[in-house]
Amino acid sequence: MNVPPETGIRVPPEELRTLVAALFAKAGTSAADAELIARLLVLTDLRGVFSHGTQQTHGYVRMMLEGRVNPRPALRVVSQTGTTQVLDGDGGMGHFPCYHGTQWAIAQAKEHGVAALTTRNHFHFGAASKYSRLALEHDLICLTISSHRYFPKPESTVLGAGGGSPMSIAIPAGEQPPLVLDMGAYFLPYSEELFRQFPATFFKGLGLAALFQALGGILAGIYRPEFQAPLSKWESNQGAFIALFEVKRFMPVDEFKKEMDRYIGDARRMKPLPGYERAELPGGLEWQRQEEYARQGIPVSPEHQKSLEEIAAQLGVAAPFARCAHTRFGP
Repeated sequence: MNVPPETGIRVPPEELRTLVAALFAKAGTSAADAELIARLLVLTDLRGVFSHGTQQTHGYVRMMLEGRVNPRPALRVVSQTGTTQVLDGDGGMGHFPCYHGTQWAIAQAKEHGVAALTTRNHFHFGAASKYSRLALEHDLICLTISSHRYFPKPESTVLGAGGGSPMSIAIPAGEQPPLVLDMGAYFLPYSEELFRQFPATFFKGLGLAALFQALGGILAGIYRPEFQAPLSKWESNQGAFIALFEVKRFMPVDEFKKEMDRYIGDARRMKPLPGYERAELPGGLEWQRQEEYARQGIPVSPEHQKSLEEIAAQLGVAAPFARCAHTRFGP
């Protein structure tokens, strides 16, 4: 679970977005793609999911500079019907096909009630909720699953068969925070001692991971030979499965949101878990952080700041952190 840093500085979202966009542009992306991936990464930071936000910039840019990721992918629709699409990411970051594919699926779901797509031939797509949350303002429910190419090793336990696949489900509400689940498949680090104490936890994690591999990987086509070495120039290793459903096709939207508000509100009035001030359902804590960070700035740890400063110095991009020194927090 992502925990806000105890020390660091607060950086206005627009300052961070400008910096990250400049770094991707220097790495060779188009101006439009640089702005898009910067916006998506900062949106992730705003929700406090720091592990998949702008902390990833250094690694992403490095892979582009090293020729491992295509900085200027040309997305290609492989096949399409009125409600389904297969989208090829051309060896670039997964953020591009997954964002544009989700926007296409939103339009189709509003017309037909449902829509789904798979994406393939790309790298990491970041936090899964970046895409599922795009549907919320359209009164759609969205499921997003990704998987990376992984070949189980005979010498490892079967718990490794699922890799590290993520998923997200976003469900709209009215006045209450929307219900947004964003998680990986595994819940505990494996050890024989922990397995003997909590076998159900590991079996459930394996079940989820295997399903994520099947939908976000195998169905998405990431095991096709042309996307792997030696045939693929980029050796892109991820895919995704994204499905959307329009609420009004099942019940009136106002009625649904009223019931969601009742349920979420009742849950938030329950006793919080140990160590927490408030009771929240999935997405509630992130919703609160987004409001706070938008006003006060995104907390950036010293390690996070250093990684961005290093790649900025290498590429000759000015970093804004000196201007934010007065926002320092922590001991």
